[in-house]
Amino acid sequence: MSAKSSSVAWTEFRSNPISILGLILVVFCIALALFADVITPYPEHVGPIGDFTAINQAPSAAHWFGTDTIGRDLLTRIIYGFRLSLLMAVLVLSISMPVGVILGLLAGYLGGWVEFVLMRLTDIFLAIPPLVLAMAIMGFLPATLTNAMLAVTVMWWPWYTRLVYNVVRSEAREGYVLAAEVIGASSPHVMFREILPNCAPAVLTKLTLDIGFVVLMVSSLSFLGLGVQPPTPDLGSMVADGAKYMPDAWWLSIFPALAIMVLVLGFNLLGDGLREAFDAEV
Repeated sequence: MSAKSSSVAWTEFRSNPISILGLILVVFCIALALFADVITPYPEHVGPIGDFTAINQAPSAAHWFGTDTIGRDLLTRIIYGFRLSLLMAVLVLSISMPVGVILGLLAGYLGGWVEFVLMRLTDIFLAIPPLVLAMAIMGFLPATLTNAMLAVTVMWWPWYTRLVYNVVRSEAREGYVLAAEVIGASSPHVMFREILPNCAPAVLTKLTLDIGFVVLMVSSLSFLGLGVQPPTPDLGSMVADGAKYMPDAWWLSIFPALAIMVLVLGFNLLGDGLREAFDAEV
């Protein structure tokens, strides 16, 4: 995008209260994750160590979100759950996004058999529901943090391939691309120096939206017992464990579920704001 169009997009973004709300929620969650070691009241409760004198205590001044079945402070574990969820989302997307973008560029610009092979492979992955594919992969692997990340990464790159492919097919007919080809620019130069910058708004918007979706997917795997394993604090696992004690110890599930909702809602609102500001198709 040009500097002028970027300025206009930022102005539109700031004028949208929903976008600002999303940005505030995202910054709040990231700040909690980054400074968890400092702001959590009971950092020693991250692991298996608990307090058997404070088992299943309801929310109070000492424990704002209550305690779990071995007396660990739930607020502390939720804040560390933010850190784990965001870390997994960043790692998953830092792998799947570049792979999908490169494949989309190749398919959209080169065409021919490259386009046919890459896009049919993409269609195959997109035809399978993401959670089903992740569960199938985890069915053959031990339930660990690394394998959960691998399962989500494998299913996420096709969305970026399809998105960038559509943008490239449109941009390839623009005058600046034809001008670069006329003066003898190489295919890599045209793809990565000319077309790719114009794909950035759509990719950035989808990346922001996908952080929330990845968090939700990872939490779903953990809820089903296929993701992060105890005693690591994970929001999905906490919801699943607390469900056994509903409705008496309602806080065990309600507060982790609300944490997931806030995290996903923040990135969704932020992504929607970016999509409207940049007028991006994702």
